[in-house]
Amino acid sequence: MTKTKTTPYDSAEYLKTDEDMALYLEACLEEAGDDAAFIAKALGTIARAKGMTQLAKETGLGRESLYKALSGEGNPSFATILKVTNALGIKLHAQSARGA
Repeated sequence: MTKTKTTPYDSAEYLKTDEDMALYLEACLEEAGDDAAFIAKALGTIARAKGMTQLAKETGLGRESLYKALSGEGNPSFATILKVTNALGIKLHAQSARGA
């Protein structure tokens, strides 16, 4: 019997354009409900796709602290989330959840 070697799936490898990244985050926001860690991890995936070193420079935050905060295990402050989304070129917006 031949063993098939598999590699872990990494969404970051498929986020090539700014539009891909925005659509990915939008889908994650819809899926997450009230799971803040899910959103932090989605931002971490986008950050890895863009380049964590560059993101650290642009936000003024350490690379290690970004990895931790955006791992899904961390608990980033809203200020950190804003710095990250701004550096990634992602605009947050609000809309009513109560229907049209």
